[in-house]
Amino acid sequence: MTQLSQTATPTAQESAMPSNLGRRMKAARPFLISVIAIVGGLVLWQLVSMTTSPLFLPSVSMTWAAALELISDGTLQQSVLASSGRILAGWGAGVVIGVPLGIFMGRFETVRQLLDPYIEFFRFIPPIAFVTLAVIWLGPGELSKIALIFYTTVFIVTLNTIAGVQAVNPLRLRAAASLGAGQWKILTTVILPSTVPFMVTGARIAMGNSFLTVVSAEIVSAREGLGALIWTARNFSRTEWVFVGIIALGLLGYLFDRVLRVATRKLLARYL
Repeated sequence: MTQLSQTATPTAQESAMPSNLGRRMKAARPFLISVIAIVGGLVLWQLVSMTTSPLFLPSVSMTWAAALELISDGTLQQSVLASSGRILAGWGAGVVIGVPLGIFMGRFETVRQLLDPYIEFFRFIPPIAFVTLAVIWLGPGELSKIALIFYTTVFIVTLNTIAGVQAVNPLRLRAAASLGAGQWKILTTVILPSTVPFMVTGARIAMGNSFLTVVSAEIVSAREGLGALIWTARNFSRTEWVFVGIIALGLLGYLFDRVLRVATRKLLARYL
């Protein structure tokens, strides 16, 4: 019996090895698919660029060389830092103002009736329409660009938060009131936790729109930033610089969104 059990043990270990390998391959499959998709896109880009002028579509190698050129003199790093600071400042201010504003508008009908005409009017006016006014009122410095990003963010976050407040099940509100909870208690223990997924969604959408706004603002009145880099490249007919700026915007947006998703999962896991 002892010999049989000793011979059976390695067999069980050997049979477990394929299952572990299978789990690892399954876990790595999304990453491998993403890598294949990226490599395939780069190959397709390179092949298409060989059939046209570099002014129209620079090759992958030419774009990579342009990126190294911009990195070597510090232009790309300065542009990324400048745009990142403006986005984080304007977006953060929009979230800080938009969340409580949306909660009060969603919870109290009088507040919603007072502010709703302004929300519905201004949210349809694109930030680019206010670029000139922002420069005149706030100057060509950082404040005008941050204000435009704030303008982009606050309405999106406010509307999503209002939707979250109004989506709370009325039975939960009545149950909390019947147990003796006051308005403040209901707001903090029932409405606010239920609205968190809507707030996060609004913040993520607003983050994407912030990138649209910062490029427009930097093209009009900025010496540094990814929008200014793209505009400078246009003036010098350096299409490869334009591609570098566009790719940097995409990678920066992906990074910001990934950090936001990880942070919300860790800090707000119980509400999501």
